Amino acid sequence: QASPSARSFQLDYEHNCFLKDGAPFRYISGSIHYARVPRPAWRDRLLKMYMSGLSAVQVYIPWNYHETLPGVYDFTGNRDVEAFLDLTAELGLLVILRPGPYICAEWEMGGLPAWLLWTPDIILRTSDPAYLAAVDSWLHILLPKIKPRLYQYGGNIISVQVENEYGSYYACDHGYLRHLLGSFRALLGSEVLLFTTDSTRAEELRCGTLQGLYATVDFGPGSNVTEAFGAQRRVEPKGPLVNSEYYTGWLDYWGEAHASTSTAWVAQGLEDMLQLGASINMQYMFHGGTNFAYWSGADYKDQYKPVTTSYDYDAPLSEAGDPTEKLFAIRTVISKFQPLPVGPMPPATPKYAYGWVALRKYADLLDVLDVLCPSGPIQSQFPLTFEALKQAHGFVVYHTQLPRDVLDPATLGAPPHSICDRGYVMLQKDYQGTLERDGQTTLNVTGRAGDTLDMLLENMGRISFGANTSDFKGLLGNLSLNSRPLSNWLIYPLAIDTAVQQGWPHAALPESSSGGRVGPAFYTGTFETPGIAWDTFVKFPGWSKGLLWINGFNLGRYWTCRGPQQTLFVPGSVLHVGRPNNITVLELEGAPPTPLLLFLDRPLYNRTLGRST
Repeated sequence: QASPSARSFQLDYEHNCFLKDGAPFRYISGSIHYARVPRPAWRDRLLKMYMSGLSAVQVYIPWNYHETLPGVYDFTGNRDVEAFLDLTAELGLLVILRPGPYICAEWEMGGLPAWLLWTPDIILRTSDPAYLAAVDSWLHILLPKIKPRLYQYGGNIISVQVENEYGSYYACDHGYLRHLLGSFRALLGSEVLLFTTDSTRAEELRCGTLQGLYATVDFGPGSNVTEAFGAQRRVEPKGPLVNSEYYTGWLDYWGEAHASTSTAWVAQGLEDMLQLGASINMQYMFHGGTNFAYWSGADYKDQYKPVTTSYDYDAPLSEAGDPTEKLFAIRTVISKFQPLPVGPMPPATPKYAYGWVALRKYADLLDVLDVLCPSGPIQSQFPLTFEALKQAHGFVVYHTQLPRDVLDPATLGAPPHSICDRGYVMLQKDYQGTLERDGQTTLNVTGRAGDTLDMLLENMGRISFGANTSDFKGLLGNLSLNSRPLSNWLIYPLAIDTAVQQGWPHAALPESSSGGRVGPAFYTGTFETPGIAWDTFVKFPGWSKGLLWINGFNLGRYWTCRGPQQTLFVPGSVLHVGRPNNITVLELEGAPPTPLLLFLDRPLYNRTLGRST
């Protein structure tokens, strides 16, 4: 029997439960991704999770959010994971930590840094020495921050997951899992409870589990609970039943319907599992949040499917952190099994409809390359990938000239799967149309020898799940004219965010811009808040596709014409009170004749709703 002073968190194989300080214990947990929630809102979201009756939160650490370049680390501001963990402890929540190195999470490249692909033949998530060297150097930075926060050392982290659904990955490399187990043990000590999570499929449990790591499973509402836990029992005959990812909702892809999961279904499944004495984490998601900037990932299911900016997930706490009917249903189920904290659920955060804001065109993108690429272009016979240019996210311009007169329409095209992910084509600076991965890959053009040809290439987010996580970006093959490759390129890696964060274009003199409304261009405007900075949602009536910055903060991608998402969430914490808020829009395809934005007090996630406003 553990002495009262000794803190411990262990497996009890005799009574099929966890032991916390020697007493039987089961957790009811929910997932929150700190990288998707603005830091000023962390406390609000965690408090609402605590007041829902949760005893723990499950937390991913995205490697690429912290190691931005090899050996360059960022743990400041929104990336201060230690401050986030301290806050969970202060609010009385336990933590189930998932430090990866791969996390999926529908996050850019599943949390793996894009710079790993600077070694083009690297084999990710395996015993490949190049990959393991990068992983080890990262774990040596991260895990020492985690160790003092483990439960047995007085902290609140009760368990740590190794890798993530590794059984779903084609490599099935047990040597890799063994290597991770060794690293985690060496850096976190022999006491900490380490575990894996996989689906209930036998093949995935074979490849994703390893002796020395406790095997847990994941499944959603509508599953036969007994059958699903039966799959866990086949690999772990004894020990606690654990569903590490109980799906309360689902994600949205651009161009597909908004996903939703029935509240009654979610509540019933939760009750069935709790009845069996299982420990459960509600993931995907308890609170989803937002894929700000370029952090959304993508899936590949017969075609490339990028994830929307909103990560609302139809979760119990909405994108803006508001309690939903689903949250109260879950709380009612929890109350049947354990007492709820005393006190009311904190209310929804106040929202404000700031109304219509007029923008004006600042400049066509091709006219401000000197600002967006201050170091100048790179010359190359043939196109280079983002990775060859060491550009992780965003945009690159590929510039060349027509080698001959093209008086009859000629086919401008690229080999299959070589436009990653969208290419906006300009001839003599006139927008011709867009080429797209797994979509339209040819355009007809005419012109004269020496006419300029520019393609603005957009990275829509690297694949985060499955075998294709080596998702190179940019022009991966030659662009050709009637099947004859074009050469002699000038390539401009764009640092748009750097410029916008430094106050451009608001601090710059206005460009004498063409009045045209099509093709990639910047639009600017300002608005004042009426003495309060409340959360809001911005709609893009008549706009096509692009990005929005307010006061230099990148709020992510909008894609009005494809949907389903019609609004972007704007946290009040990015707004100013008492001075103008600077809006910058990069529209890629075409702005409306009168460029206006509309600020609303509620989101529109579904295209069908979008038509009514």
